Amino acid sequence: MIKVVTSAERHTSEKEWIHSEFSFSFADYDDPSNAHFGCLLAHNDNQLNPKQGFKKHPHHDLEIISYVLSGTLEHNDDLGNVTRLPAGTVQVMSAGTGISHSETNPSEAERVRFMQMWFLPSKPGVQPSWTARQLSREERLNKLDQPVVNGRVGEPGEGGQLQIQADVSLYIPILETGKAIIFDQKEERRTYLFLISGNIEIVCNDGTFQLEPGDAARIRNSCDLQIKGTSSEGDAEFVLVDIP
Repeated sequence: MIKVVTSAERHTSEKEWIHSEFSFSFADYDDPSNAHFGCLLAHNDNQLNPKQGFKKHPHHDLEIISYVLSGTLEHNDDLGNVTRLPAGTVQVMSAGTGISHSETNPSEAERVRFMQMWFLPSKPGVQPSWTARQLSREERLNKLDQPVVNGRVGEPGEGGQLQIQADVSLYIPILETGKAIIFDQKEERRTYLFLISGNIEIVCNDGTFQLEPGDAARIRNSCDLQIKGTSSEGDAEFVLVDIP
């Protein structure tokens, strides 16, 4: 079964300091029928205005993945991490027993756009941690073989994979027009796909689906997924998450 959620169907939150698109219930958006997808609790597409951001606040027992799409995001936490994350950087934070952090836009002139996903951890009460790394185009071009973030039990991270305390694997491929990749979806797993830019075509048992930027697909009990780049200009970039 595949459900496509278009960009327009997301909930828009507009404030003086931030523009957000919520894919699941979050903050002022409360829809019990759209509260989560498996262990994926939140997927927010945020744009922070210059010199604005989330002031330091606490979390616990959450696995949080952020991906900077444009601009620069400044991260600060009570583990002592203070760093500026340029576009193309993925950061992973295990809140565990408790962590406080802030995410701000240090720029005087430009917005920063970043995507953030929240996952339930495999077990509560882990030691808090944070790490980040910048992705290259070459490592992701027309490939879906190595996850960027890996929390699967029994599959230790390698080749620069970031680790989280949740049974998920997250990929961020770049797909050239006309190129196709296959994702072997396991029957007992879910797949969440979000298109950041460009256009793609998804082929599975339920049919053929065309996705535009901001569209997402929630997939269960399907076949191997064929994903093809169909952009008329430029490449397609998307996030694919394997979820229990």
